[in-house]
Amino acid sequence: MALNPNHTFEDLGDIKCAIAEKNCTRERADFLKALLEFNGFTVVVAESPAPKPAKAAPAAKPVETPEGEVAPVAETIAETPTPEPIKTYTVGVTDVAFSPTNAIFNRELKTKEGQIVTPNYWYQKKPVANEGGWYWKK
Repeated sequence: MALNPNHTFEDLGDIKCAIAEKNCTRERADFLKALLEFNGFTVVVAESPAPKPAKAAPAAKPVETPEGEVAPVAETIAETPTPEPIKTYTVGVTDVAFSPTNAIFNRELKTKEGQIVTPNYWYQKKPVANEGGWYWKK
């Protein structure tokens, strides 16, 4: 465990890894694996542990009225079936000096097209379109 939460590392399987991202979907894990392997890193993808189940709500207690009578308690809520947890994955890099924040903002990562990886590309967001063009190019 690192002192800085932006640079975490842990054991994935039996390999000490710097964590690139936790609790991501399979598609996201595949995207990050392809990107990081293209940039020369050895990538380890492991299934994240299932989240802990939420605590059940406390049972309702009967309420006494001023006359000393006990007010009826609503019927107990039928327990809803818990949905099956979604499988999530942890993506790590064997280079424990790797930090995704530093790699992105130090412009160390490149795409397959030769472009520098931006935060929008890393988080798979749509690029910001410059519809009006640059103000000095009219």
